[in-house]
Amino acid sequence: MRRRMVMSMLAGATLLVSALFGTGAPTAQAAEVPAEFGTDWHDPMTAAPPVDRPHSTSCRVTLADAQFRDFTPYRGTYTPPEGCGDRWSKVVLRLDGKVKGRQYDRLGYLHVGGVEILRTSTPEPSPDGIAWHVEKDVTRYSDTFRASGDVEMLIGNVVDDTYTGVIDVHVTLTFYTGRPETPAPDRVLTLADTPAGTTLTTPRNSERIVAEVYATGSGGGCEEFWYLTVAAPAPYSCKADRGPYREVQITVDGRLAGIAAPFPHVWTGGWSNPFLWYVVPAPRAFDVRPVEYDLTPFAGLLNDGRPHRVEVSVAGVPAGQSGWSTPVNVLVWQDPHRAHVPGALIEDKATDLADSSLYTPGAEHRVRTEAGHRLTVSGYLDTSHGRVTTTVTRTLANSSVHRWTDGETTDGLDATWTDDETVRTAGHGPARTTHTHRTYTMNGAVTLGSDARLRTVLTLGDRASSVVREGGRRIAWSRLDDTYSGDAAYTTDVPRDQRHAVGTSTERYRLLGSDGCYDRSLTTVQGVLTEDRSRC
Repeated sequence: MRRRMVMSMLAGATLLVSALFGTGAPTAQAAEVPAEFGTDWHDPMTAAPPVDRPHSTSCRVTLADAQFRDFTPYRGTYTPPEGCGDRWSKVVLRLDGKVKGRQYDRLGYLHVGGVEILRTSTPEPSPDGIAWHVEKDVTRYSDTFRASGDVEMLIGNVVDDTYTGVIDVHVTLTFYTGRPETPAPDRVLTLADTPAGTTLTTPRNSERIVAEVYATGSGGGCEEFWYLTVAAPAPYSCKADRGPYREVQITVDGRLAGIAAPFPHVWTGGWSNPFLWYVVPAPRAFDVRPVEYDLTPFAGLLNDGRPHRVEVSVAGVPAGQSGWSTPVNVLVWQDPHRAHVPGALIEDKATDLADSSLYTPGAEHRVRTEAGHRLTVSGYLDTSHGRVTTTVTRTLANSSVHRWTDGETTDGLDATWTDDETVRTAGHGPARTTHTHRTYTMNGAVTLGSDARLRTVLTLGDRASSVVREGGRRIAWSRLDDTYSGDAAYTTDVPRDQRHAVGTSTERYRLLGSDGCYDRSLTTVQGVLTEDRSRC
């Protein structure tokens, strides 16, 4: 499951495939499905919905045209669009990429004016070449786009005689005139580096503050597979002081202000088997979504006009060990009728962080982990429309069973993470409550047989439900279920044309709610798209 295993296992072979088409309408006839992977396959795609685009005047700006061969960032300059004003109903980012040859999955970012607007990873190419694209709604960064600024983009890469894939990307922003359905933040801020740490200075009339953190474990070491790490004395190759529990924490002036479960990203070389991901990547692999924290309870403290120390850390990472990236943007909505909005923090209370990993030795080693944490923060602001109190309660839990055999020839995990958040605002008018329940699941195993056949079977889940109530009455709701399943095998330690790699992958993305219905399924066999079905 570690990337060094992926790097050493460059081969493929035979797997029984049944029920290729399910209940969906096939997009390829069975005769067109090859017996094994060839030198080319369908371009990467996901079942996630495209960004809805308004029917209004639009303007397009190119952010980057770049080729990535090494770790040299692309640098350019952004200039706001002409002909579409400086207020937009929507701003859509699109990345178009292409690569051919041999290459690993690579992680990348895109900054405009110092603000991170995209974090992404790349698909692994076929020898004949692939193309893919990523779309993202970036309307929330409209404040950044109103002024010219520096552009920096990096997809760190290595190109040599063996790994030949040069990553070629073209990135644009398209601006649509009109008013957004949800007001975009008035300000988008980044943290300042000072000798005392990172600091934040907000406008003195801030009435809502949200921090977003693009938290990713990466870099090729064990923190890329943090959910598999174990504590001593368990005999496993990836160690951590307490085991696999990770928690992304944000503090304000040393006080715990937010906690969150990191999403268990799987990149396109993950779980020792790139044949799982050649066409359909794991959820969020191409569009890494940030963790969000509502820091409004701390606005009364932050609104004094002075810099405050804001820091992000990942609990559970062994001391001195690298592998996590946690860039921060801060989104601020201001009170247009007051120059200063005073307030105070009322409550900042956390339970002890529970984290237990129990190792059971045997022919099959097992580590069972149970962990969790709860935080409540509350504060008030005296706004132009009266005193408003905001209370945020967040409860995290993680349960997992990791099992493996000597030599890690069998290595499996069954894990669930939950992240429950309730934000309640009370003041002038009826109280408003938003409850969001997030669940991430990972269930699979890698086996390496005596015949050097490596097989990976894996199911991943990204689920969330949200309900908004005002005065006790439900006014909005949504339910997301994004499920990926894959089964692939190949022969290890042989030349590429002798791997005999086979595999199936499926993704079903369902989003239901007060805004409508979206339901799409994809199925692939040996890199051929055999089903693309929409149900809504």
